Amino acid sequence: MTTRRTALTLLLLVAVATGAGREFVFLNLNYSIDHLANHRDVSYAHSVFRAAVEGCSLRALLTLKWAMALLFIGLMLGFSVLTARWLFGDHRYRSAITLGFLAVGFLALVMNLGAGFHPALGSISVKLLHLLQYPVILFFLWAAALLERRTG
Repeated sequence: MTTRRTALTLLLLVAVATGAGREFVFLNLNYSIDHLANHRDVSYAHSVFRAAVEGCSLRALLTLKWAMALLFIGLMLGFSVLTARWLFGDHRYRSAITLGFLAVGFLALVMNLGAGFHPALGSISVKLLHLLQYPVILFFLWAAALLERRTG
C-alpha cells in the first residue's frame, strides 16, 4: 500500500510539474503569437523561448499551439488513466475517463463554433480545454477514491 501511495504522490507531482511547464510554454507562445499577429515592436516572451521560435511564422506558431494542446491533453489523459488504475486497482474506469475527455473536447469544439453567436462561448471553450490540459481530473479521481473508501 505504501508503494502505491508513493507512486501516486510522485505521479501527482509530475502532473503538477507538467502543468507548470505547460503554463510556461503557452504563456510565451501566446506572447509570441501576439507579437506577430499584432505587429508589436516588442515581444514579451522569455528570451529562451524567443530564441527557440526565432523565424517561425504566425501560422507555424498557431500550429505549434494546437499540437502542444493535444500533447498536454494526451499526457493528462494518460496520467488520469494511470491514477485511476493505481487508486482503484484495475482499469475499469479507463473507458469512462477516455470518453469523458473526448466529450469535454467535443463540447469545447461546439462552444468554440458557437462563439460567433455569443462571444462568451469562446471563453467557455478555452476553459474546457484548460481543464483537459491541467491535472484537475487527477484531483477529482483522488476525491472519488476517498469517497469510495468511506462508503464501501
